[in-house]
Amino acid sequence: MDLSELRTALDGIDRQIVELYEKRMEVCGKVAEYKIENGKRVFDKEREQQKLKAVSELTHNDFNAHGIRDLFEQIMSMSRKLQYQMIAEHNGVGRLSFMEMEAIDCKKCRVVFQGAEGAYSQAAMMQYFGEDVDSFHVDTFRDAMLAIDEGSADFAVLPIENSSAGIVSEIYDLLVEFENYIVGEQIIRIEHCVLAVPGTKTEEIRTVYSHPQSLMQSSRYLMEKGWQQISMKNNAFAAKKVSGEKDHTQAAIASETAAKVYGLEVLEKGVNDLKENSTRFIVITNQKVFAKDASKISLCFELSHESGALYHALSHLMYNGLNVTKIESRPLAGRNWEYRFFLDFEGNLIDGAVKNALRGLREETRNMKILGNY
Repeated sequence: MDLSELRTALDGIDRQIVELYEKRMEVCGKVAEYKIENGKRVFDKEREQQKLKAVSELTHNDFNAHGIRDLFEQIMSMSRKLQYQMIAEHNGVGRLSFMEMEAIDCKKCRVVFQGAEGAYSQAAMMQYFGEDVDSFHVDTFRDAMLAIDEGSADFAVLPIENSSAGIVSEIYDLLVEFENYIVGEQIIRIEHCVLAVPGTKTEEIRTVYSHPQSLMQSSRYLMEKGWQQISMKNNAFAAKKVSGEKDHTQAAIASETAAKVYGLEVLEKGVNDLKENSTRFIVITNQKVFAKDASKISLCFELSHESGALYHALSHLMYNGLNVTKIESRPLAGRNWEYRFFLDFEGNLIDGAVKNALRGLREETRNMKILGNY
């Protein structure tokens, strides 16, 4: 047989495969009807493992056994998706655990941010809520979460990701620990400035204070200057120290906002190595709410430590045409080599495709939590 004849033979086999696939899905639809009537769960892991073992044993070599297992994993995954879809159609939209609002009510609210006055978190807060916002600050991210949890603040503004330094891992862990939810985000451009007591000349400076990350982000500039670098808890505290000690040999790397707050002079702007440096801040509250026009969903889940687990979880988003914009992982405490995954994807909790994807994820992952729709 020449190549064209072989391809013709493959086309005939493929037509049979398609016919058999459609027949199988018809039967799967009847299975879904039975499960709906009898209140049974779609995902039966033990049954699927038995099925995969059985079909693998029908093959005649190891290569085909592996291939047929992969093929049937996909076929059964499509079967589950059909069943989830039929259950969603039968049950209607269902009851949302989150409440939809025309817009997030920010009037007469109290907002907490981490750090001191002049911190980038304060700048992000003022961009989101306005400069007249009623606010206060705390020392740690946990303190901010507690303020929301206890009701002393309505909202908190916290950094979650920097374009050059990556994620703020503690925030991800706190989002799992506390029953607080994301309702908004604010991205601000980071421009590190050299701040000093008014009248200070650059050549007088011997020591510079800042957060370790800011020192790292300004490493080329600081290497040229040869100043002693001392780490502080955050940039605003560094600016406050320099302002209070009024020593012309000291400077701080901080924001222009910090210069205004602490009465310092900006000797040089934009000393960070990467000029396109931004930080994404999230706005959280302890209410399960989302705005009508929300377009991004954040969630987290755990997976079994086995081959293909993450792929099969993500397939629910791919099948429903949902665009994943970010994925991160964090190790699970006390469970070596197991992880919790964090996803951001485009969508609104009202959308049918989102509901279908979430139903599948909830069935096939562990401890799934919607972190917010914003």
